[in-house]
Amino acid sequence: MNILGLSCYYHDAAAALVRDGQLLAAAEEERFNRVKHYNEFPACAVDYCLREGGIDMADVDAVVFYEKPFTKFNRILETILGYWPLTYAAWLKAMPLWLGHRLKMGADLADHLQRLTGGAAPHNADAADGATLRAACGPAVLRTAASPRARILYNQHHLSHAASAFLVSPFEEAAIISADGVGEWTTTAWGAGRGTRIELHREIRFPHSVGLLFSAITAYLGFRVNDAEWKVMGLAPYGKPTLVDKFRRIVDVRDDGSFRLDMKYFAHGYSTKLMFNRRWERLFGQPQRKREAELTDFHRDIAHSGQKIVEEIMVKMGAHVRRETGLKRVCIAGGVGLNCVANWRILQESGFDNIFIQPAAGDSGGAIGAAFYLHNTVLGRPREFVMEHALWGPGFTDEEVRATLQREGADYECVAGEDELLERTAQLIADGKVIGWFQGRMEFGPRALGARSILADPRRADIKDLINSKVKFREAFRPFAPAVLKEFAHEYFDMPEGMDAPFMLLVPKVRANMRAKIPAVTHEDGTGRVQTLTERVNGRFYRLVRAFHRRTGVPVVVNTSFNVRGEPIVCTPEDAYHTFLNTGIDALVIGSFVVTHKPGQVDFHAGLRRSIALEQPELVR
Repeated sequence: MNILGLSCYYHDAAAALVRDGQLLAAAEEERFNRVKHYNEFPACAVDYCLREGGIDMADVDAVVFYEKPFTKFNRILETILGYWPLTYAAWLKAMPLWLGHRLKMGADLADHLQRLTGGAAPHNADAADGATLRAACGPAVLRTAASPRARILYNQHHLSHAASAFLVSPFEEAAIISADGVGEWTTTAWGAGRGTRIELHREIRFPHSVGLLFSAITAYLGFRVNDAEWKVMGLAPYGKPTLVDKFRRIVDVRDDGSFRLDMKYFAHGYSTKLMFNRRWERLFGQPQRKREAELTDFHRDIAHSGQKIVEEIMVKMGAHVRRETGLKRVCIAGGVGLNCVANWRILQESGFDNIFIQPAAGDSGGAIGAAFYLHNTVLGRPREFVMEHALWGPGFTDEEVRATLQREGADYECVAGEDELLERTAQLIADGKVIGWFQGRMEFGPRALGARSILADPRRADIKDLINSKVKFREAFRPFAPAVLKEFAHEYFDMPEGMDAPFMLLVPKVRANMRAKIPAVTHEDGTGRVQTLTERVNGRFYRLVRAFHRRTGVPVVVNTSFNVRGEPIVCTPEDAYHTFLNTGIDALVIGSFVVTHKPGQVDFHAGLRRSIALEQPELVR
């Protein structure tokens, strides 16, 4: 049985293909069309998933969309009416979109899918009556001779998130917490998963949202919402908790982790553009920071204090869920699940023994969750898949890489054996070179995990500034993550021996005696966003770090995403080569090939201008 999961029209568009309970492919659309956070129909991602599975749409049994559009429309309509007349502008923007497009989403999806491959058009299983996915499913889900078309089904947003974490986790039973901006009505939900069943027991509804609280902080600091929340997390350790008391005036946090926003400070109830209002600015005493303006101690304290409030919410909620469910393991999902510091504190302080967050915890991962929810929970098929890695995107053969390099006129060298390739790359890193590392299948989710990565020596204190300024063209405070051989992780980081942290979603402390050894990956507060490596899961990347360890005695490398500010992570050999040419990357190791020569001199100012234009075009005259 082939199930195609879809997430689109709101945040990061993505597609995933599940066959007989096994994930075959998953990818975000932005990687193919090079438009960061692209949210329309993921045509290229769907096409890739079908090709990876060796099928076309005629072979797809069901298409599952990650949320219920009619329920979402109900929330938007009720909110507009509830805040009227403040929502007049929102009405003018939302109604044409919904009446002309979103309310006929099933037909729209079917048309896209039919045009994509020429297969039979999927049949839309209308969810307008609010029936649950379980009621909508049954024998009709499967293709038959009389009806050879796949059915388009709709799952609830936070059920898709919950399924994307629990159903692919190694846990037979676990508590589940899902938190983001907003789905249909729900912004935060918790419950439990047992076997193939998922039950969400409690929820918090719009407009009260921990995700939207964090978005308001992001916007107030002059960063882009739904794109630059990472910047707030990266900036927070440089600040102090001087403004926590003021944050307590805008969000009431209860002992069980439930919360309510004081909506007189927020604008997301009535505006599609604004996250906060003048009262917010008066409370904190300064206007919104302009983009690219200087970051002051005030901004650093806002980031620090806001992050502390979010952590407090999540830790208290985790402790409450632990008590209520009695379960010792927890799965975290939703965009808030990408808040690595909060995740680590949940594990350390909420009473859980283990935690699982899959690498695409945000909306793109809803494509996986929707597909697995149909297969495991609705149809009752046993769970047979555990997500041990994130490598579900396209890969390229050496023949394809060579053809690209030749077409580009690159001066390259083919290294015949893997051992020689790894030894040469490890030496380049040890010599202080910045490496573009392009190997195997692309990662799914926002983290580069050793397939589309930029690598460097963690022993060099200056490497962070060098990569931020001449490679990534981004703010100097942005941190870098350590990729570490799992067997040594407990020696370098304050984590138990043998602990898995494969997706760079946990932030333990760097041990005090190791901070001077790996300054490039030790953040301002002494932490590191760890990725643990094993040879079975990480293959060539593990063996590269092992080769670096043999040379230097340090089993850690700097690992950051292979992209520049404003661009998605590279997908193809062309993307990788062009990024190498236009940045301060010293060498490109792509498949079995090494490229070190660049025709001409890199214009770093041009690269910086281009990256700013991609991220914030309104600043470029």
